[in-house]
Amino acid sequence: MGRRVTARFAPGDPVRVRPGAKPGHVRTPDYLKGKDGKIERVLGAFPNPEDLAYGLSGEPERVLYKVGFSQGELWPDYGGPAEDPLYADVYEHWLEPGGGK
Repeated sequence: MGRRVTARFAPGDPVRVRPGAKPGHVRTPDYLKGKDGKIERVLGAFPNPEDLAYGLSGEPERVLYKVGFSQGELWPDYGGPAEDPLYADVYEHWLEPGGGK
């Protein structure tokens, strides 16, 4: 069994999805990159799917979070209430401390 992985973020923490591109298989949608969200839940640690896609071990495991985003910030022409949430599962290596939204 691998080493124990500790979550960097906790529910309620503001986060930002790292901007920028990474070649190959990525689990983080482009429309979330550079956007602020809030940690809703820590889902646990799992093998890195970006490595697994290429036949690698996926080790070390990465912490996966359920992150909430405001629809109004994601989509400028969103027709519903701006605070309507969108939830996405995002691995920790794509997250950095956010702007508090």
